[in-house]
Amino acid sequence: MSTPIDVATSVKIVAPKPAAEPKDEITLIANKWKMKRGSLIMALHDLQSRVGYVPRESAMKLGRQMGVPLARIYEVVTFYNYFKLEAPGKYVISVCLGTACHIKGSAELLAGMEKELQVHEGQSTPDKEYHLQAVRCLGCCGLAPLVSVNGKVYAKLKTDDSRHVIERIQIDKPMAEADQEELVD
Repeated sequence: MSTPIDVATSVKIVAPKPAAEPKDEITLIANKWKMKRGSLIMALHDLQSRVGYVPRESAMKLGRQMGVPLARIYEVVTFYNYFKLEAPGKYVISVCLGTACHIKGSAELLAGMEKELQVHEGQSTPDKEYHLQAVRCLGCCGLAPLVSVNGKVYAKLKTDDSRHVIERIQIDKPMAEADQEELVD
């Protein structure tokens, strides 16, 4: 079994917000995007990047504040497969299926992950510990095949490294992208 290369990820440092801004993050998102034509997709991206998915209550509040009907929000959210309507697992495992990774066996790696986790791509484990997804390219072709878990990259994997990656997740405990309780009303 090979040992994957751990690639460090950058940490985003956010400056404190000025006191004059609204404290509610959905209001912040709405205020940022509501005056920009065609910005609904960007507002929904912003929401999902903070929460990990698009909760119904948050979508309703965002729609009210942006003047967008809930039906329109759901048209967008259900059309684009990027958006999630349910909270993903704590550890989002993204298996790269880009050309370089595919040539080096990422499809077999994905199948191994599905077998190991007993879920299909696009699903979360019943305990919400893991969410498995396929992505088209992570932009690290020289490190193919690879898997990203909450932004932490495991590179130069072998097709039978699925169990090893899951063991490494338990050791490394990559930080979740967003605290999912924050924006859910």
